Amino acid sequence: MVQRIDVTGADGVRLAAWEFREADPAPAARPAGPDSRPAVLLLHGLMGRAFHWAGTARWLGGHRRVIALDQRGHGQSDRPAHGPYTREAFVADAEAVVEQLGLAPVTLIGHSMGALTAWQLAARRPDLVEAVVICDMRASALGEASQQEWADWFHRWPLPFPTQDAARRWFGEDDPRVERPDPGRGAFFAEVMHEAQDGWRPLFSRRQMLTARETWVHDAHWEELAQVRCPTLVVRGLDGELGRAEAQEMVRVLPAGQYAEIPDAGHYLHYDQPTALRAALEPFLEDIKTLRL
Repeated sequence: MVQRIDVTGADGVRLAAWEFREADPAPAARPAGPDSRPAVLLLHGLMGRAFHWAGTARWLGGHRRVIALDQRGHGQSDRPAHGPYTREAFVADAEAVVEQLGLAPVTLIGHSMGALTAWQLAARRPDLVEAVVICDMRASALGEASQQEWADWFHRWPLPFPTQDAARRWFGEDDPRVERPDPGRGAFFAEVMHEAQDGWRPLFSRRQMLTARETWVHDAHWEELAQVRCPTLVVRGLDGELGRAEAQEMVRVLPAGQYAEIPDAGHYLHYDQPTALRAALEPFLEDIKTLRL
């Protein structure tokens, strides 16, 4: 089952967190007191939402307390018109969730932007973080050309879509950024569309997404990565945005880095290939469990 928990983030922003767990046992079988299982916080990427982690959250929930967060500007969390959508705000939000829900020491599993938030939090608050998983996120700067490319891409979206299925087809087949048909990508974006009065539109503001992206694309993040002292797994999709050479350099820079690669996966590897991701994560998480014991 999935339970919504409202959390207050930085600057008073209301955040929707979602706890994934097995169906409640009979009242007599429920353990008394707080949940003492190891905790995991799942952080989606730019334009994502907590429920993109559903395939991963369900198996994790068998032995762990699993929380997935709709980050500010995404999903069912608040979308403050004037932000802030800075790195500091996203990291402070994740910190607030860990502290308010009593998750520490927590394992942070992040995708893309969420992975950057995870390692920045681990660098700044090592007391809160037990381990980190980085899914397809680069540590190098992307530059102004990348930001302009995204602005042009957002401008080409044929909004509103007449149906959710039309959105699925466009992002999976007709989007000029798609080199070959990608049903998984189409389904990923269809899940962040909602029905408005004039058709289907994104749950997020494209302007706010550009603002959020602006705060990381011009900078490299190697220094903060090197400050992450806890065990950290770098996972890349074979056809993702994180190249093998950079991923392996990230592992080298990390004091306790490990590497995993998911075949037949692109950037949205946690959504496209949850079973393969599980195969990569389970040995890492078992090692963490052994260290804890």
